[in-house]
Order: sequence, then structure tokens, then C-alpha cells
Amino acid sequence: MDTLIDDIGSFPLPQGIKSDDYAKAYELAREAILGRRNPCEDLFVERTFCSVVVESFRKKLAAGLDVANYPQIYSGMRQVGDAIHEAMADGSFVVPKERAILPEVYVLNQAAKRLSEEFGKKICLRISMFGPIAQYLSEVGATAYPDVLEGIAQTINNFAKNSILNSKYIETTVVSIDEPGLGHSPFSGSAELIRETLEKAYDFSGPTKQIHLHFASSIHDLLAVKGLDVLSFEYGGSPQNINEVPKSMLDETDKQIRVGITRTDIDTIWAELYEKGVTQPTSEQLVESIETIQKRYRFAKAKYGDRMTFTGPDCGMGSWPNQDTATLLLKRTVEAVKTA
Repeated sequence: MDTLIDDIGSFPLPQGIKSDDYAKAYELAREAILGRRNPCEDLFVERTFCSVVVESFRKKLAAGLDVANYPQIYSGMRQVGDAIHEAMADGSFVVPKERAILPEVYVLNQAAKRLSEEFGKKICLRISMFGPIAQYLSEVGATAYPDVLEGIAQTINNFAKNSILNSKYIETTVVSIDEPGLGHSPFSGSAELIRETLEKAYDFSGPTKQIHLHFASSIHDLLAVKGLDVLSFEYGGSPQNINEVPKSMLDETDKQIRVGITRTDIDTIWAELYEKGVTQPTSEQLVESIETIQKRYRFAKAKYGDRMTFTGPDCGMGSWPNQDTATLLLKRTVEAVKTA
């Protein structure tokens, strides 16, 4: 079975676009979509949000990814969190389905025909969002209140369902719930409560369902989650993670694995280069070599075999210096896997 190459999501802003302007355009786009208007009819929104989303996504496709995540440039926590705040004003943690929308998905659906014809294939889209535990920790805190957690899980489920596209030109192939703090956060909820919460969030059909983790130590508690297909951990920047997950564990629970094979921990990479006397690193120096990435891929593939159904960069690249460097990282990752 071929291992598909995807990315985790976040991507740098293009040069010339300020983060505050992008955030404002994002909010205006969301308001327009909720009001059943085309956000791209507003010139500011079209230039500062719609075109940025499409052109950034085009770069990911051109890098050769099998499944490309929409470019997550707006705050990942606020994407869902802003809508939760609106619901909280009405006394609920559940965002109604009609208001649980990701503007990026709307824009890419509008551009799908053009992109599909340009690349000569149906576009395979990956959707990512912070999960119910991450959102709960941000909104409420570490003490677990099951009814509140259930409401936030339903909100995540509503966002996921509204992001599932399936047309001639584009299909949502993967939905990933990101829970970076699981296993290392102060959350007081039991393993059983976490399982029930995630099962509610994953209660939809169609796309492959991933969970993205930073620490493999929490994978053991997620093997029993019904509906979850693929567990994901970082290997490039955290090589010890691969020792936490034997293939037998996946075989016993019929789960698949996504292994991150390219480092994206840009601050550490900068620091390491600085210690070597490289104070103004080039893109070529910031991105790992194809040989280094390929070595990790071969090791992981040999360990997991057909259970390793996805691979790609460790995490997102929102904090990387520019889009060209981020695109180079994607290209080298793709080449490393395709030529392994």
C-alpha cells in the first residue's frame, strides 16, 4: 500500500500581506458566508483573504502533496474559538451547524474547478482543526466538566461535517483533529471521558479521520476511540516518539499511523545553525536534505509497513520565514518519499 503524503496545515503569509489585515479579512469573509454572500465580491477580502488562500493552496499542490491541507493562516484556535464565544453569549458551548463554517473551505470549493483543471486531477483536501480537548483547555481550563466538554465536541463535529466536500473537482479526503497537548497537559479528564469526547467529535462518515499529536505517549489511550482511523505523531524533531508505538499495538486495534518525517521546529533549527556560526541561514540551510528525510521515512516504513498510510512534515509551518522556504520543505519531503 502506498503511503500518502500530506501536510499538517499552517502556512506562512505571503509577502506584502499583514497578519492584522488577513485576520480582519478572515472575519469579514466568515460574516459574508454566514450571510449567504460571496466574500470574494469584497475587493479587500478578495485580495487579502480569498486570493491568499487559493494561491497558498496552489503552492502546496505544486509541491506534489497527495493530500493538501487548506492553508491554515488564521489562528487555528480562533477558527473554532470565535464561534464558540458567540454561542457562549447565548448560553451554550454548541455552535449551531449553520454557523460552524471554515471560510477557507468555502473559498477552495469555489476555486476547485480551476485548480482541478490546472493540475489535471481531482483535488484531495485535508481539513484540520483543534480538537475538543484543546479548545476546552483554552476556553475553560484543566478541570473537566463533562457536559461542557460534550458541547464543545458537538461543535467540532459540526465544523467537520460542514467541511466535507465531494464533487467532480474536489473531495475532503482527510479530517484531522489536532490535540497537541494530550499526554502533557494538566487536563483532569479520565481516559474514558477523553474517548467519549473524541468519539462524539468523530461521529461523521466519509473522510479518513486522523488525530495529530505532538507526543506519542498519549497514543495508548486513544487506541480504543471508535471512528478514529489514523494516529499521528512527530518523528523528525522528536525521534524518541517512534519507540513509543510498536506495530503490534496498531495491528491489535486495527489502527493506522501517520509519521512526521521532516523537522518543522523552526526555532530550534535556527538556534542550531546559529551555534554553528550561521547567523543568516538560507532556505537551503533551514530545510533538511532529501537524504535526511528519506532515511527517516525508510526506517518508519520498514517498522510499520502497510499500517503507515500517511507521512509528511512533523507539524505546520506557520512560523517559518516565508512561503518559498515552506514550499521547499514540502517539495523535499515529497521527493524523499517518492524516490525511497
